[in-house]
Amino acid sequence: MGSKSVERVQQYLKDKGLDISVVELDKSTRTAQLAAEAIGTELGSIVKSLLFLADGRPVLVLVAGDRRADTKKLARLLKAKKVKIADADTVRAETGFAIGGVPPVGHRVSLPTIVDQSLSRFETVYAAAGSPHAVFPIAYDLLLQITAGQVADVTED
Repeated sequence: MGSKSVERVQQYLKDKGLDISVVELDKSTRTAQLAAEAIGTELGSIVKSLLFLADGRPVLVLVAGDRRADTKKLARLLKAKKVKIADADTVRAETGFAIGGVPPVGHRVSLPTIVDQSLSRFETVYAAAGSPHAVFPIAYDLLLQITAGQVADVTED
């Protein structure tokens, strides 16, 4: 295993009793497109773990790699006046991970999680695992279970 961040994600999965191995790649998985190319999968099956601030409160939003989060839809769903993407420092402070490697699980604190309903197109999805070179495959249903994610339409039409 490479970094402490990657080890933290692997340990989280193990602690949950999941037989899922983090895969470390030579190629960058920093963006959804790069991750899809590195793994050899469809762009939509890549999970983007994005941190938004809804009236200042952190919310994790898991979005399919081929979609873009819609802040207006998020604001309606979260009953927030203002929703914006968190900056790099806030992401690191809230999740314990740097942008480009933020996983959907294993954060410093448990975050409310919204899951883009378009991810349900895929039986297996691929999420970042703590670094821009690490991912893990997970069944969509299991991702919902371990994140306690709320499924919603939160992407641009």
